[in-house]
Amino acid sequence: METDNTGGNMGEKADVEMSENPLEPFIESLRQQLEDQDPVFLICVIVALAVVVITCVFLKYFLSSKTVRSAVLLVGLCDAGKTLLFSRLLSGKFKRTQTSITDSSAPYKAKNERGSTWTLIDLPGHDSLRSQYLEKFKSSARAIVFVVDGAIFQKEVRDVAEFLYILLTDTVISRNAPALLVACNKQDITMAKSAKLIQQQLEKEMNTLRVTHSAALSSQDGSVGGSVYLGKKGKDFEFSQLPLKVEFLECSARGSKGEEGGADIESLEKSLAKL
Repeated sequence: METDNTGGNMGEKADVEMSENPLEPFIESLRQQLEDQDPVFLICVIVALAVVVITCVFLKYFLSSKTVRSAVLLVGLCDAGKTLLFSRLLSGKFKRTQTSITDSSAPYKAKNERGSTWTLIDLPGHDSLRSQYLEKFKSSARAIVFVVDGAIFQKEVRDVAEFLYILLTDTVISRNAPALLVACNKQDITMAKSAKLIQQQLEKEMNTLRVTHSAALSSQDGSVGGSVYLGKKGKDFEFSQLPLKVEFLECSARGSKGEEGGADIESLEKSLAKL
């Protein structure tokens, strides 16, 4: 005698379907509730959720970009006085130096009420090294101290302008817009050029370089010497046209009293305290 298993098989199938879709009743109930809601209300809810998501993404990007850039870079040509300035800012002491072939870094506590602490980084000034070290640290720069030898500036004006042009047309630096402090060093020497004169001559030289470097505008790789147009088209170049804050100041890492005395770097320290 054969047993009728039809009812048993149907029950088993129902159990399988229920086990495969345990959320189906909930989904159906939710769908029904959504259908009963006012369409305008639903649109408002969706817009509100989108705003929350976009705000969270923006805040994450904004806060992370702010916290990463905590370095103050000391850059410039060889023998401009970067390493002695590095020592003076950190300890106030005079130190005999030699041409750097690698970077040096240390925490620097700014002279302000906030007690801000930055990472001070001295980069090599030799033309065969400075590009690779700038590439390494540029994205973390909160400020760039461009050190100029005021005593022999007239002889080096072309090289100084060339390096500064490369720096300012870099896409990363232009986007991050760190403060640029042009420290006109060695003001203890009688023949040293003033900060105002150095600024004027650099603006003229940069205006010329902008024409001769026009081929560099086709570069889109974001490397040093990238595709940023310097200043405003159709106008003579001025540092005030740049998207970043630029300040020219005078200082003397050696100091007017020589090795035994202190450095004359108060203007630089004040500028660093404002970062």
